[in-house]
Amino acid sequence: MRYLPILLLSLLCACTDIPDGVKVIDGFELNRYLGTWYEIARLDHSFERGLTDISAEYSLRDDGGVKVLNSGYDAEQGQRKIAEGKAYFIDKPDIGRLKVSFFGPFYGAYNIIALDKTTYSYVMIAGPDRDYLWILARSPELEPSIQKDLIEQAKTLGFATDKLIFDQHPKQ
Repeated sequence: MRYLPILLLSLLCACTDIPDGVKVIDGFELNRYLGTWYEIARLDHSFERGLTDISAEYSLRDDGGVKVLNSGYDAEQGQRKIAEGKAYFIDKPDIGRLKVSFFGPFYGAYNIIALDKTTYSYVMIAGPDRDYLWILARSPELEPSIQKDLIEQAKTLGFATDKLIFDQHPKQ
């Protein structure tokens, strides 16, 4: 019983890990990252299953963290689902490694593994292991050659890119 707190702490920390062999970006600038991002592709997971037109809005919190507002359209219910979370840097603020929480004290990894550092127009994010991967862009569509390069990079890193789900956004 005395090892239970250590076990729980190690389980919580494991959720904010980086997949083996994957590196996060450095030179990250949070102020340039804030704003709206559109999901281009993801690996399947329960909390976005069945949703389309997914976007994320990042803004500063009063406590120095990042407010995360994710939304997606649920066609079955005929409405948008919205989830509000918070994120904090794990390392220094110029390292693309954050922890994000949508459920109380439980945090998950938000590892930025690719980023257009020139214009901040696309990003690729990994979770704590290779089961979680997202490709986001500032617009609902990503230039095909960039998308192809990101997918190839993810494949080289061992992600199951053949299982990517490509999001559908209404034409604007």
